[in-house]
This record gives sequence, C-alpha cells and structure tokens, in this order.
Amino acid sequence: MKNPFKRDYPYKRRTPEGEPLEGSGSSRSALKFIAPIVIGIIIVSIIAVSSVRTVDAGHRGVLVQFGNIDTDTSLDEGLHFVVPFRDSVVQMEVRTQKIVESATSASKDLQDVTTQVALNYHIDPDQAQVLYQRLGLDYAARVVSPAIQESVKQVTARFNAEELITKRETVKNQIEDQITARLAAYNIIVDAVSITDFQFSELFKSAVEAKVAAQQRALQAQNELRRIQIEAQQNEAQAIGEQKANIARAEGIKQSNVLEAEGEAQAITIIDKQLRDNPTYLDWLKATNWDGKLPLVTGDEGQTPFIDIPRGGNQIQASAGQSGNGTSPAANAQPTS
Repeated sequence: MKNPFKRDYPYKRRTPEGEPLEGSGSSRSALKFIAPIVIGIIIVSIIAVSSVRTVDAGHRGVLVQFGNIDTDTSLDEGLHFVVPFRDSVVQMEVRTQKIVESATSASKDLQDVTTQVALNYHIDPDQAQVLYQRLGLDYAARVVSPAIQESVKQVTARFNAEELITKRETVKNQIEDQITARLAAYNIIVDAVSITDFQFSELFKSAVEAKVAAQQRALQAQNELRRIQIEAQQNEAQAIGEQKANIARAEGIKQSNVLEAEGEAQAITIIDKQLRDNPTYLDWLKATNWDGKLPLVTGDEGQTPFIDIPRGGNQIQASAGQSGNGTSPAANAQPTS
C-alpha cells in the first residue's frame, strides 16, 4: 500500500487523477533565468539615476564626496554625472537676493534712531563651494544680517540726527561701503543698499517740528521786513520824484517870470526910445488904444488928455511921454468940472 505521507521528489505538479503535468520543470527554469535579469535591470536603473544630478537655473552645484567638499570647482546649471553613492550635489542660489534689516543705534548727538536698510546681494558663482564649506546654507543669518547691523550703527554714530536726514545720500554711501567690505571676505557681492526709513524718538520729532515752525515764522518776518523796506524805498523814490518835479516847476515859473520881466523891460526901453525919437508915437498909441468913447475930462485947447497907455498889464504914466519942451501933455492938462 502506498504511503499517503510520502512525497515524490522532486515535487511535481499533478492532475486530479494523479498524473504529473508536463512542462512544470521548464517554467521553473525560465523563472530562475528571468529573475536575475529583472533584478539587474533594477539595480542598473538605480545606479544610473544616482549618477545623474541636475543643477537648477540661477544656482551653482557644490560637489560633496562622502562629506568632503570639492573646493576646486562648482557645477554650472544643467545635467551632471557623478559617482553613485559617493557623490552628492548641494545647490547654492547665486541670483540676486534681498534682505531687509532694522538697526537701532544712537546718532552723534545721542538721539535714538532706528534705520531700516534693504540690501540686494548675490553669491560669487565661482566661489559658491567655498561659501558653503565655511558657512553652509544659512550664511545670511550668520554674516549678512550682522554686517548690516554693525555697519549701520557705525555710520549713524558719525552724524547728528538732523544730518541723517539732510545728508541721506552720504549716509547711504558710507553704509554701503561698510557692508561691501565686510561681505567681500565671504565671497558675497553687494548689488545695492537702500535706506528705506529713519525713525526718531517722539521728543526729537517734537523738537524738529518746533524748529521748523520757528524757521517759518522767522522767514515770514524776514519777508515782511523786506516788504516794508521795499515800500519805504518806493515812497522815498516817489517823494524825491515829486520834489524834483516841484523844483523843476518852480524853476520853470521863475524862468518864465524872468523872461516876462525882461520882455517888459525891453518893451519899456523900446517905447522910451520911440518917444524920444518920434514924439508922434504917442498920438499913434492913443489912436490905436482909443475905444471910441469921448473922455469925461478935457484939457486946454480941447485936447484929450492922455492919462495912461496899457502895456502888458502895466500902466505907463503919461509922464513917460515927453513934449517938445520937456513936459508931457498930461502935465499941462487942467481938470474941469
């Protein structure tokens, strides 16, 4: 009788009737052949993937070999082949980065001032591996922030609080020079430094406002004084002009009177000469000046007395005319009732 616990070796797959299946040995042989191939492909794939590293745009790759940093070179952007399981690549960003820091310090006149500075910087691409070896990835907290703090405090201590505002460009340039010199030792290049804000104490702000108000009042008073001076100069000039005009007018009147007097004197001289040279001149004057009315007073022999002759508004007395015997006709006239 066959033992039911006895197995046939090698073990073979059988049908329900107990007949062995054909081909089971060949399948097992094929599986043994394919399995190593699949495992080999997987291992090769892992090795291939491990040997390829990609450096992103704007970065440099630092090659690390079993923890030892290769300081001779940095990997550019793109695809790179490395030794699997030995080499690794650390990416360092070399694009321009920005950091904003606020530093509180005392000015030269011991005023508290808080300065906010914005710094744009980037890593030297050719020295990224050196920076990583010395400082690691947190280099900004280790050297950049302290450099900003110290530089701002050194520079603001050189200026008065008022000069920090009026000489802002000078202050900014000195802060930039200080930060540039400090970070250059770590292969960090400064692109730009900007002072975004100055904050002073409330007491200083009140003092500045009071000073500005006083300056405005002084300027207003100065402008008012200048206006008064200009008005006084205008009034003085007007008075001088009026005085000169009055003097000129008086001179004109004086000259006119002198000329009028000279003219009357010349007229008298001419009349006197005519009377001496031509006694009949008086008769001509009487004829030209008679208004056609008969006189109320007559002299001897029915002669019309010649009392006066109007000449330029002056009355020339009859004695101005001389008769042939040296007496004027008016002197011989006798009044009648």
